[in-house]
Amino acid sequence: MTKSLPEFKYMSFDVVGTLIDFEGGLKSCLQEIAAEAGVTIDGEQALTLYRAARYSEDAILFPDDLVRVYLVIAPDLGLPADKAYGERLRDSARTWKAFPDSAAAMARLARDYRLIAMTNARRWAFDHFSAELGNPFHAAFTADDTGTEKPDPAFFESVFDFVAGEGASKSDILHVAQSQYHDIGISRALGMTNCWIERRHAQKGYGGTIEPAEFTEPDYHFTSMAGLAEAVAAARN
Repeated sequence: MTKSLPEFKYMSFDVVGTLIDFEGGLKSCLQEIAAEAGVTIDGEQALTLYRAARYSEDAILFPDDLVRVYLVIAPDLGLPADKAYGERLRDSARTWKAFPDSAAAMARLARDYRLIAMTNARRWAFDHFSAELGNPFHAAFTADDTGTEKPDPAFFESVFDFVAGEGASKSDILHVAQSQYHDIGISRALGMTNCWIERRHAQKGYGGTIEPAEFTEPDYHFTSMAGLAEAVAAARN
């Protein structure tokens, strides 16, 4: 039986795509480059190309990998294949915005839970994301800290070890994420309770996130972080 929302002590969060609008950030930067080059690009096509290029054997840690990714996708978008533009795309991560509901929802949730960030981004990028969100986290795990990326179980094990050090266990954590591939499927396999934030509920496809081999039905399902925060408030009243 699924635990009720008030029973959890922790909430762990995917950051990029769940709390931070990375698709909007990518499209905005690419469209700026396109405008300067005098061409027009389709944002969804750009995300599809990004997804195919990002998940390759040549990939390095995110968002540093955006330099390489840009050089791969630029010709298909009619953009100049110049490393300087790739560096601009990488550096744009410093200014990516949170979804409009993210910061307020995290502030509400922090009143009742210890919030843990679990991001495949490097620490330098996460520091900007956390500040954008109002620095709500009790603890944070980045690709630099774990030496790996989700959906590697080792990433999750690092978090389990951390909460064990505070006298808790994975059963005390609700894992919250938008990515079926990186988070929802593996969290289920590892015996966690999970919550899917379906950010692309009004759009087709998986956008910039890799499509899972199979869909995992989540324990909790909302289309926004506001929806989760409101459900918590209702359950606690």
